[in-house]
Amino acid sequence: MALTTLDPITALIVIDLQSGLMGWPFAHPIGDVVARAAALGAAFRRHGLPVALVNVDGSSPGRTEQAPRHGNLIGNPIGGPLPDGWTDLIPELDRQPSDIVVTKRTRGAFASTDLESLLRAHGVTQVVIAGVATAGGVESTARQAYEAGFNVTLAIDAMTDARPHAHAYSIEHVFPRLGETGSTQAIIDLVERTNAHELA
Repeated sequence: MALTTLDPITALIVIDLQSGLMGWPFAHPIGDVVARAAALGAAFRRHGLPVALVNVDGSSPGRTEQAPRHGNLIGNPIGGPLPDGWTDLIPELDRQPSDIVVTKRTRGAFASTDLESLLRAHGVTQVVIAGVATAGGVESTARQAYEAGFNVTLAIDAMTDARPHAHAYSIEHVFPRLGETGSTQAIIDLVERTNAHELA
């Protein structure tokens, strides 16, 4: 589904752009993803729209076939304690006092946090999602947002995954069932048009 509109109170959710993941071998240059997420954040803040910055510090407790317990967290493939600073949000996101900041311990940002209630308190009815990993934290957050009744938009050039095929599958087959997709610039243009009266 092509990008069509943004609700009057739309929030940006940035997933897992934190120090511990910046060295991971992503399919796309992480610097480009970071720059686009930062540009989205600046545009949302400029118009007084909520920005939610999410980091991850743990993993779901269930057993999996592909990784040991506590080791199925991207960036920590062998398990064990996380190094100091691993969860720090990267400075490029320009965290502001008005930002919503939550720490998740599941793939999706809603299941283990109070993100939904925080967004509802701001009157949010739509979310734009960016970050990493496309088929992990981003997709899980998009599914949870959709199921919670939010309109969902995905900034497809402001996300990446360590697995190119998983990134492509999410964008081509999953996201169109959860909401609308668009480029960072298209979303920023829509934010500007939707909220132009506020800067007049």
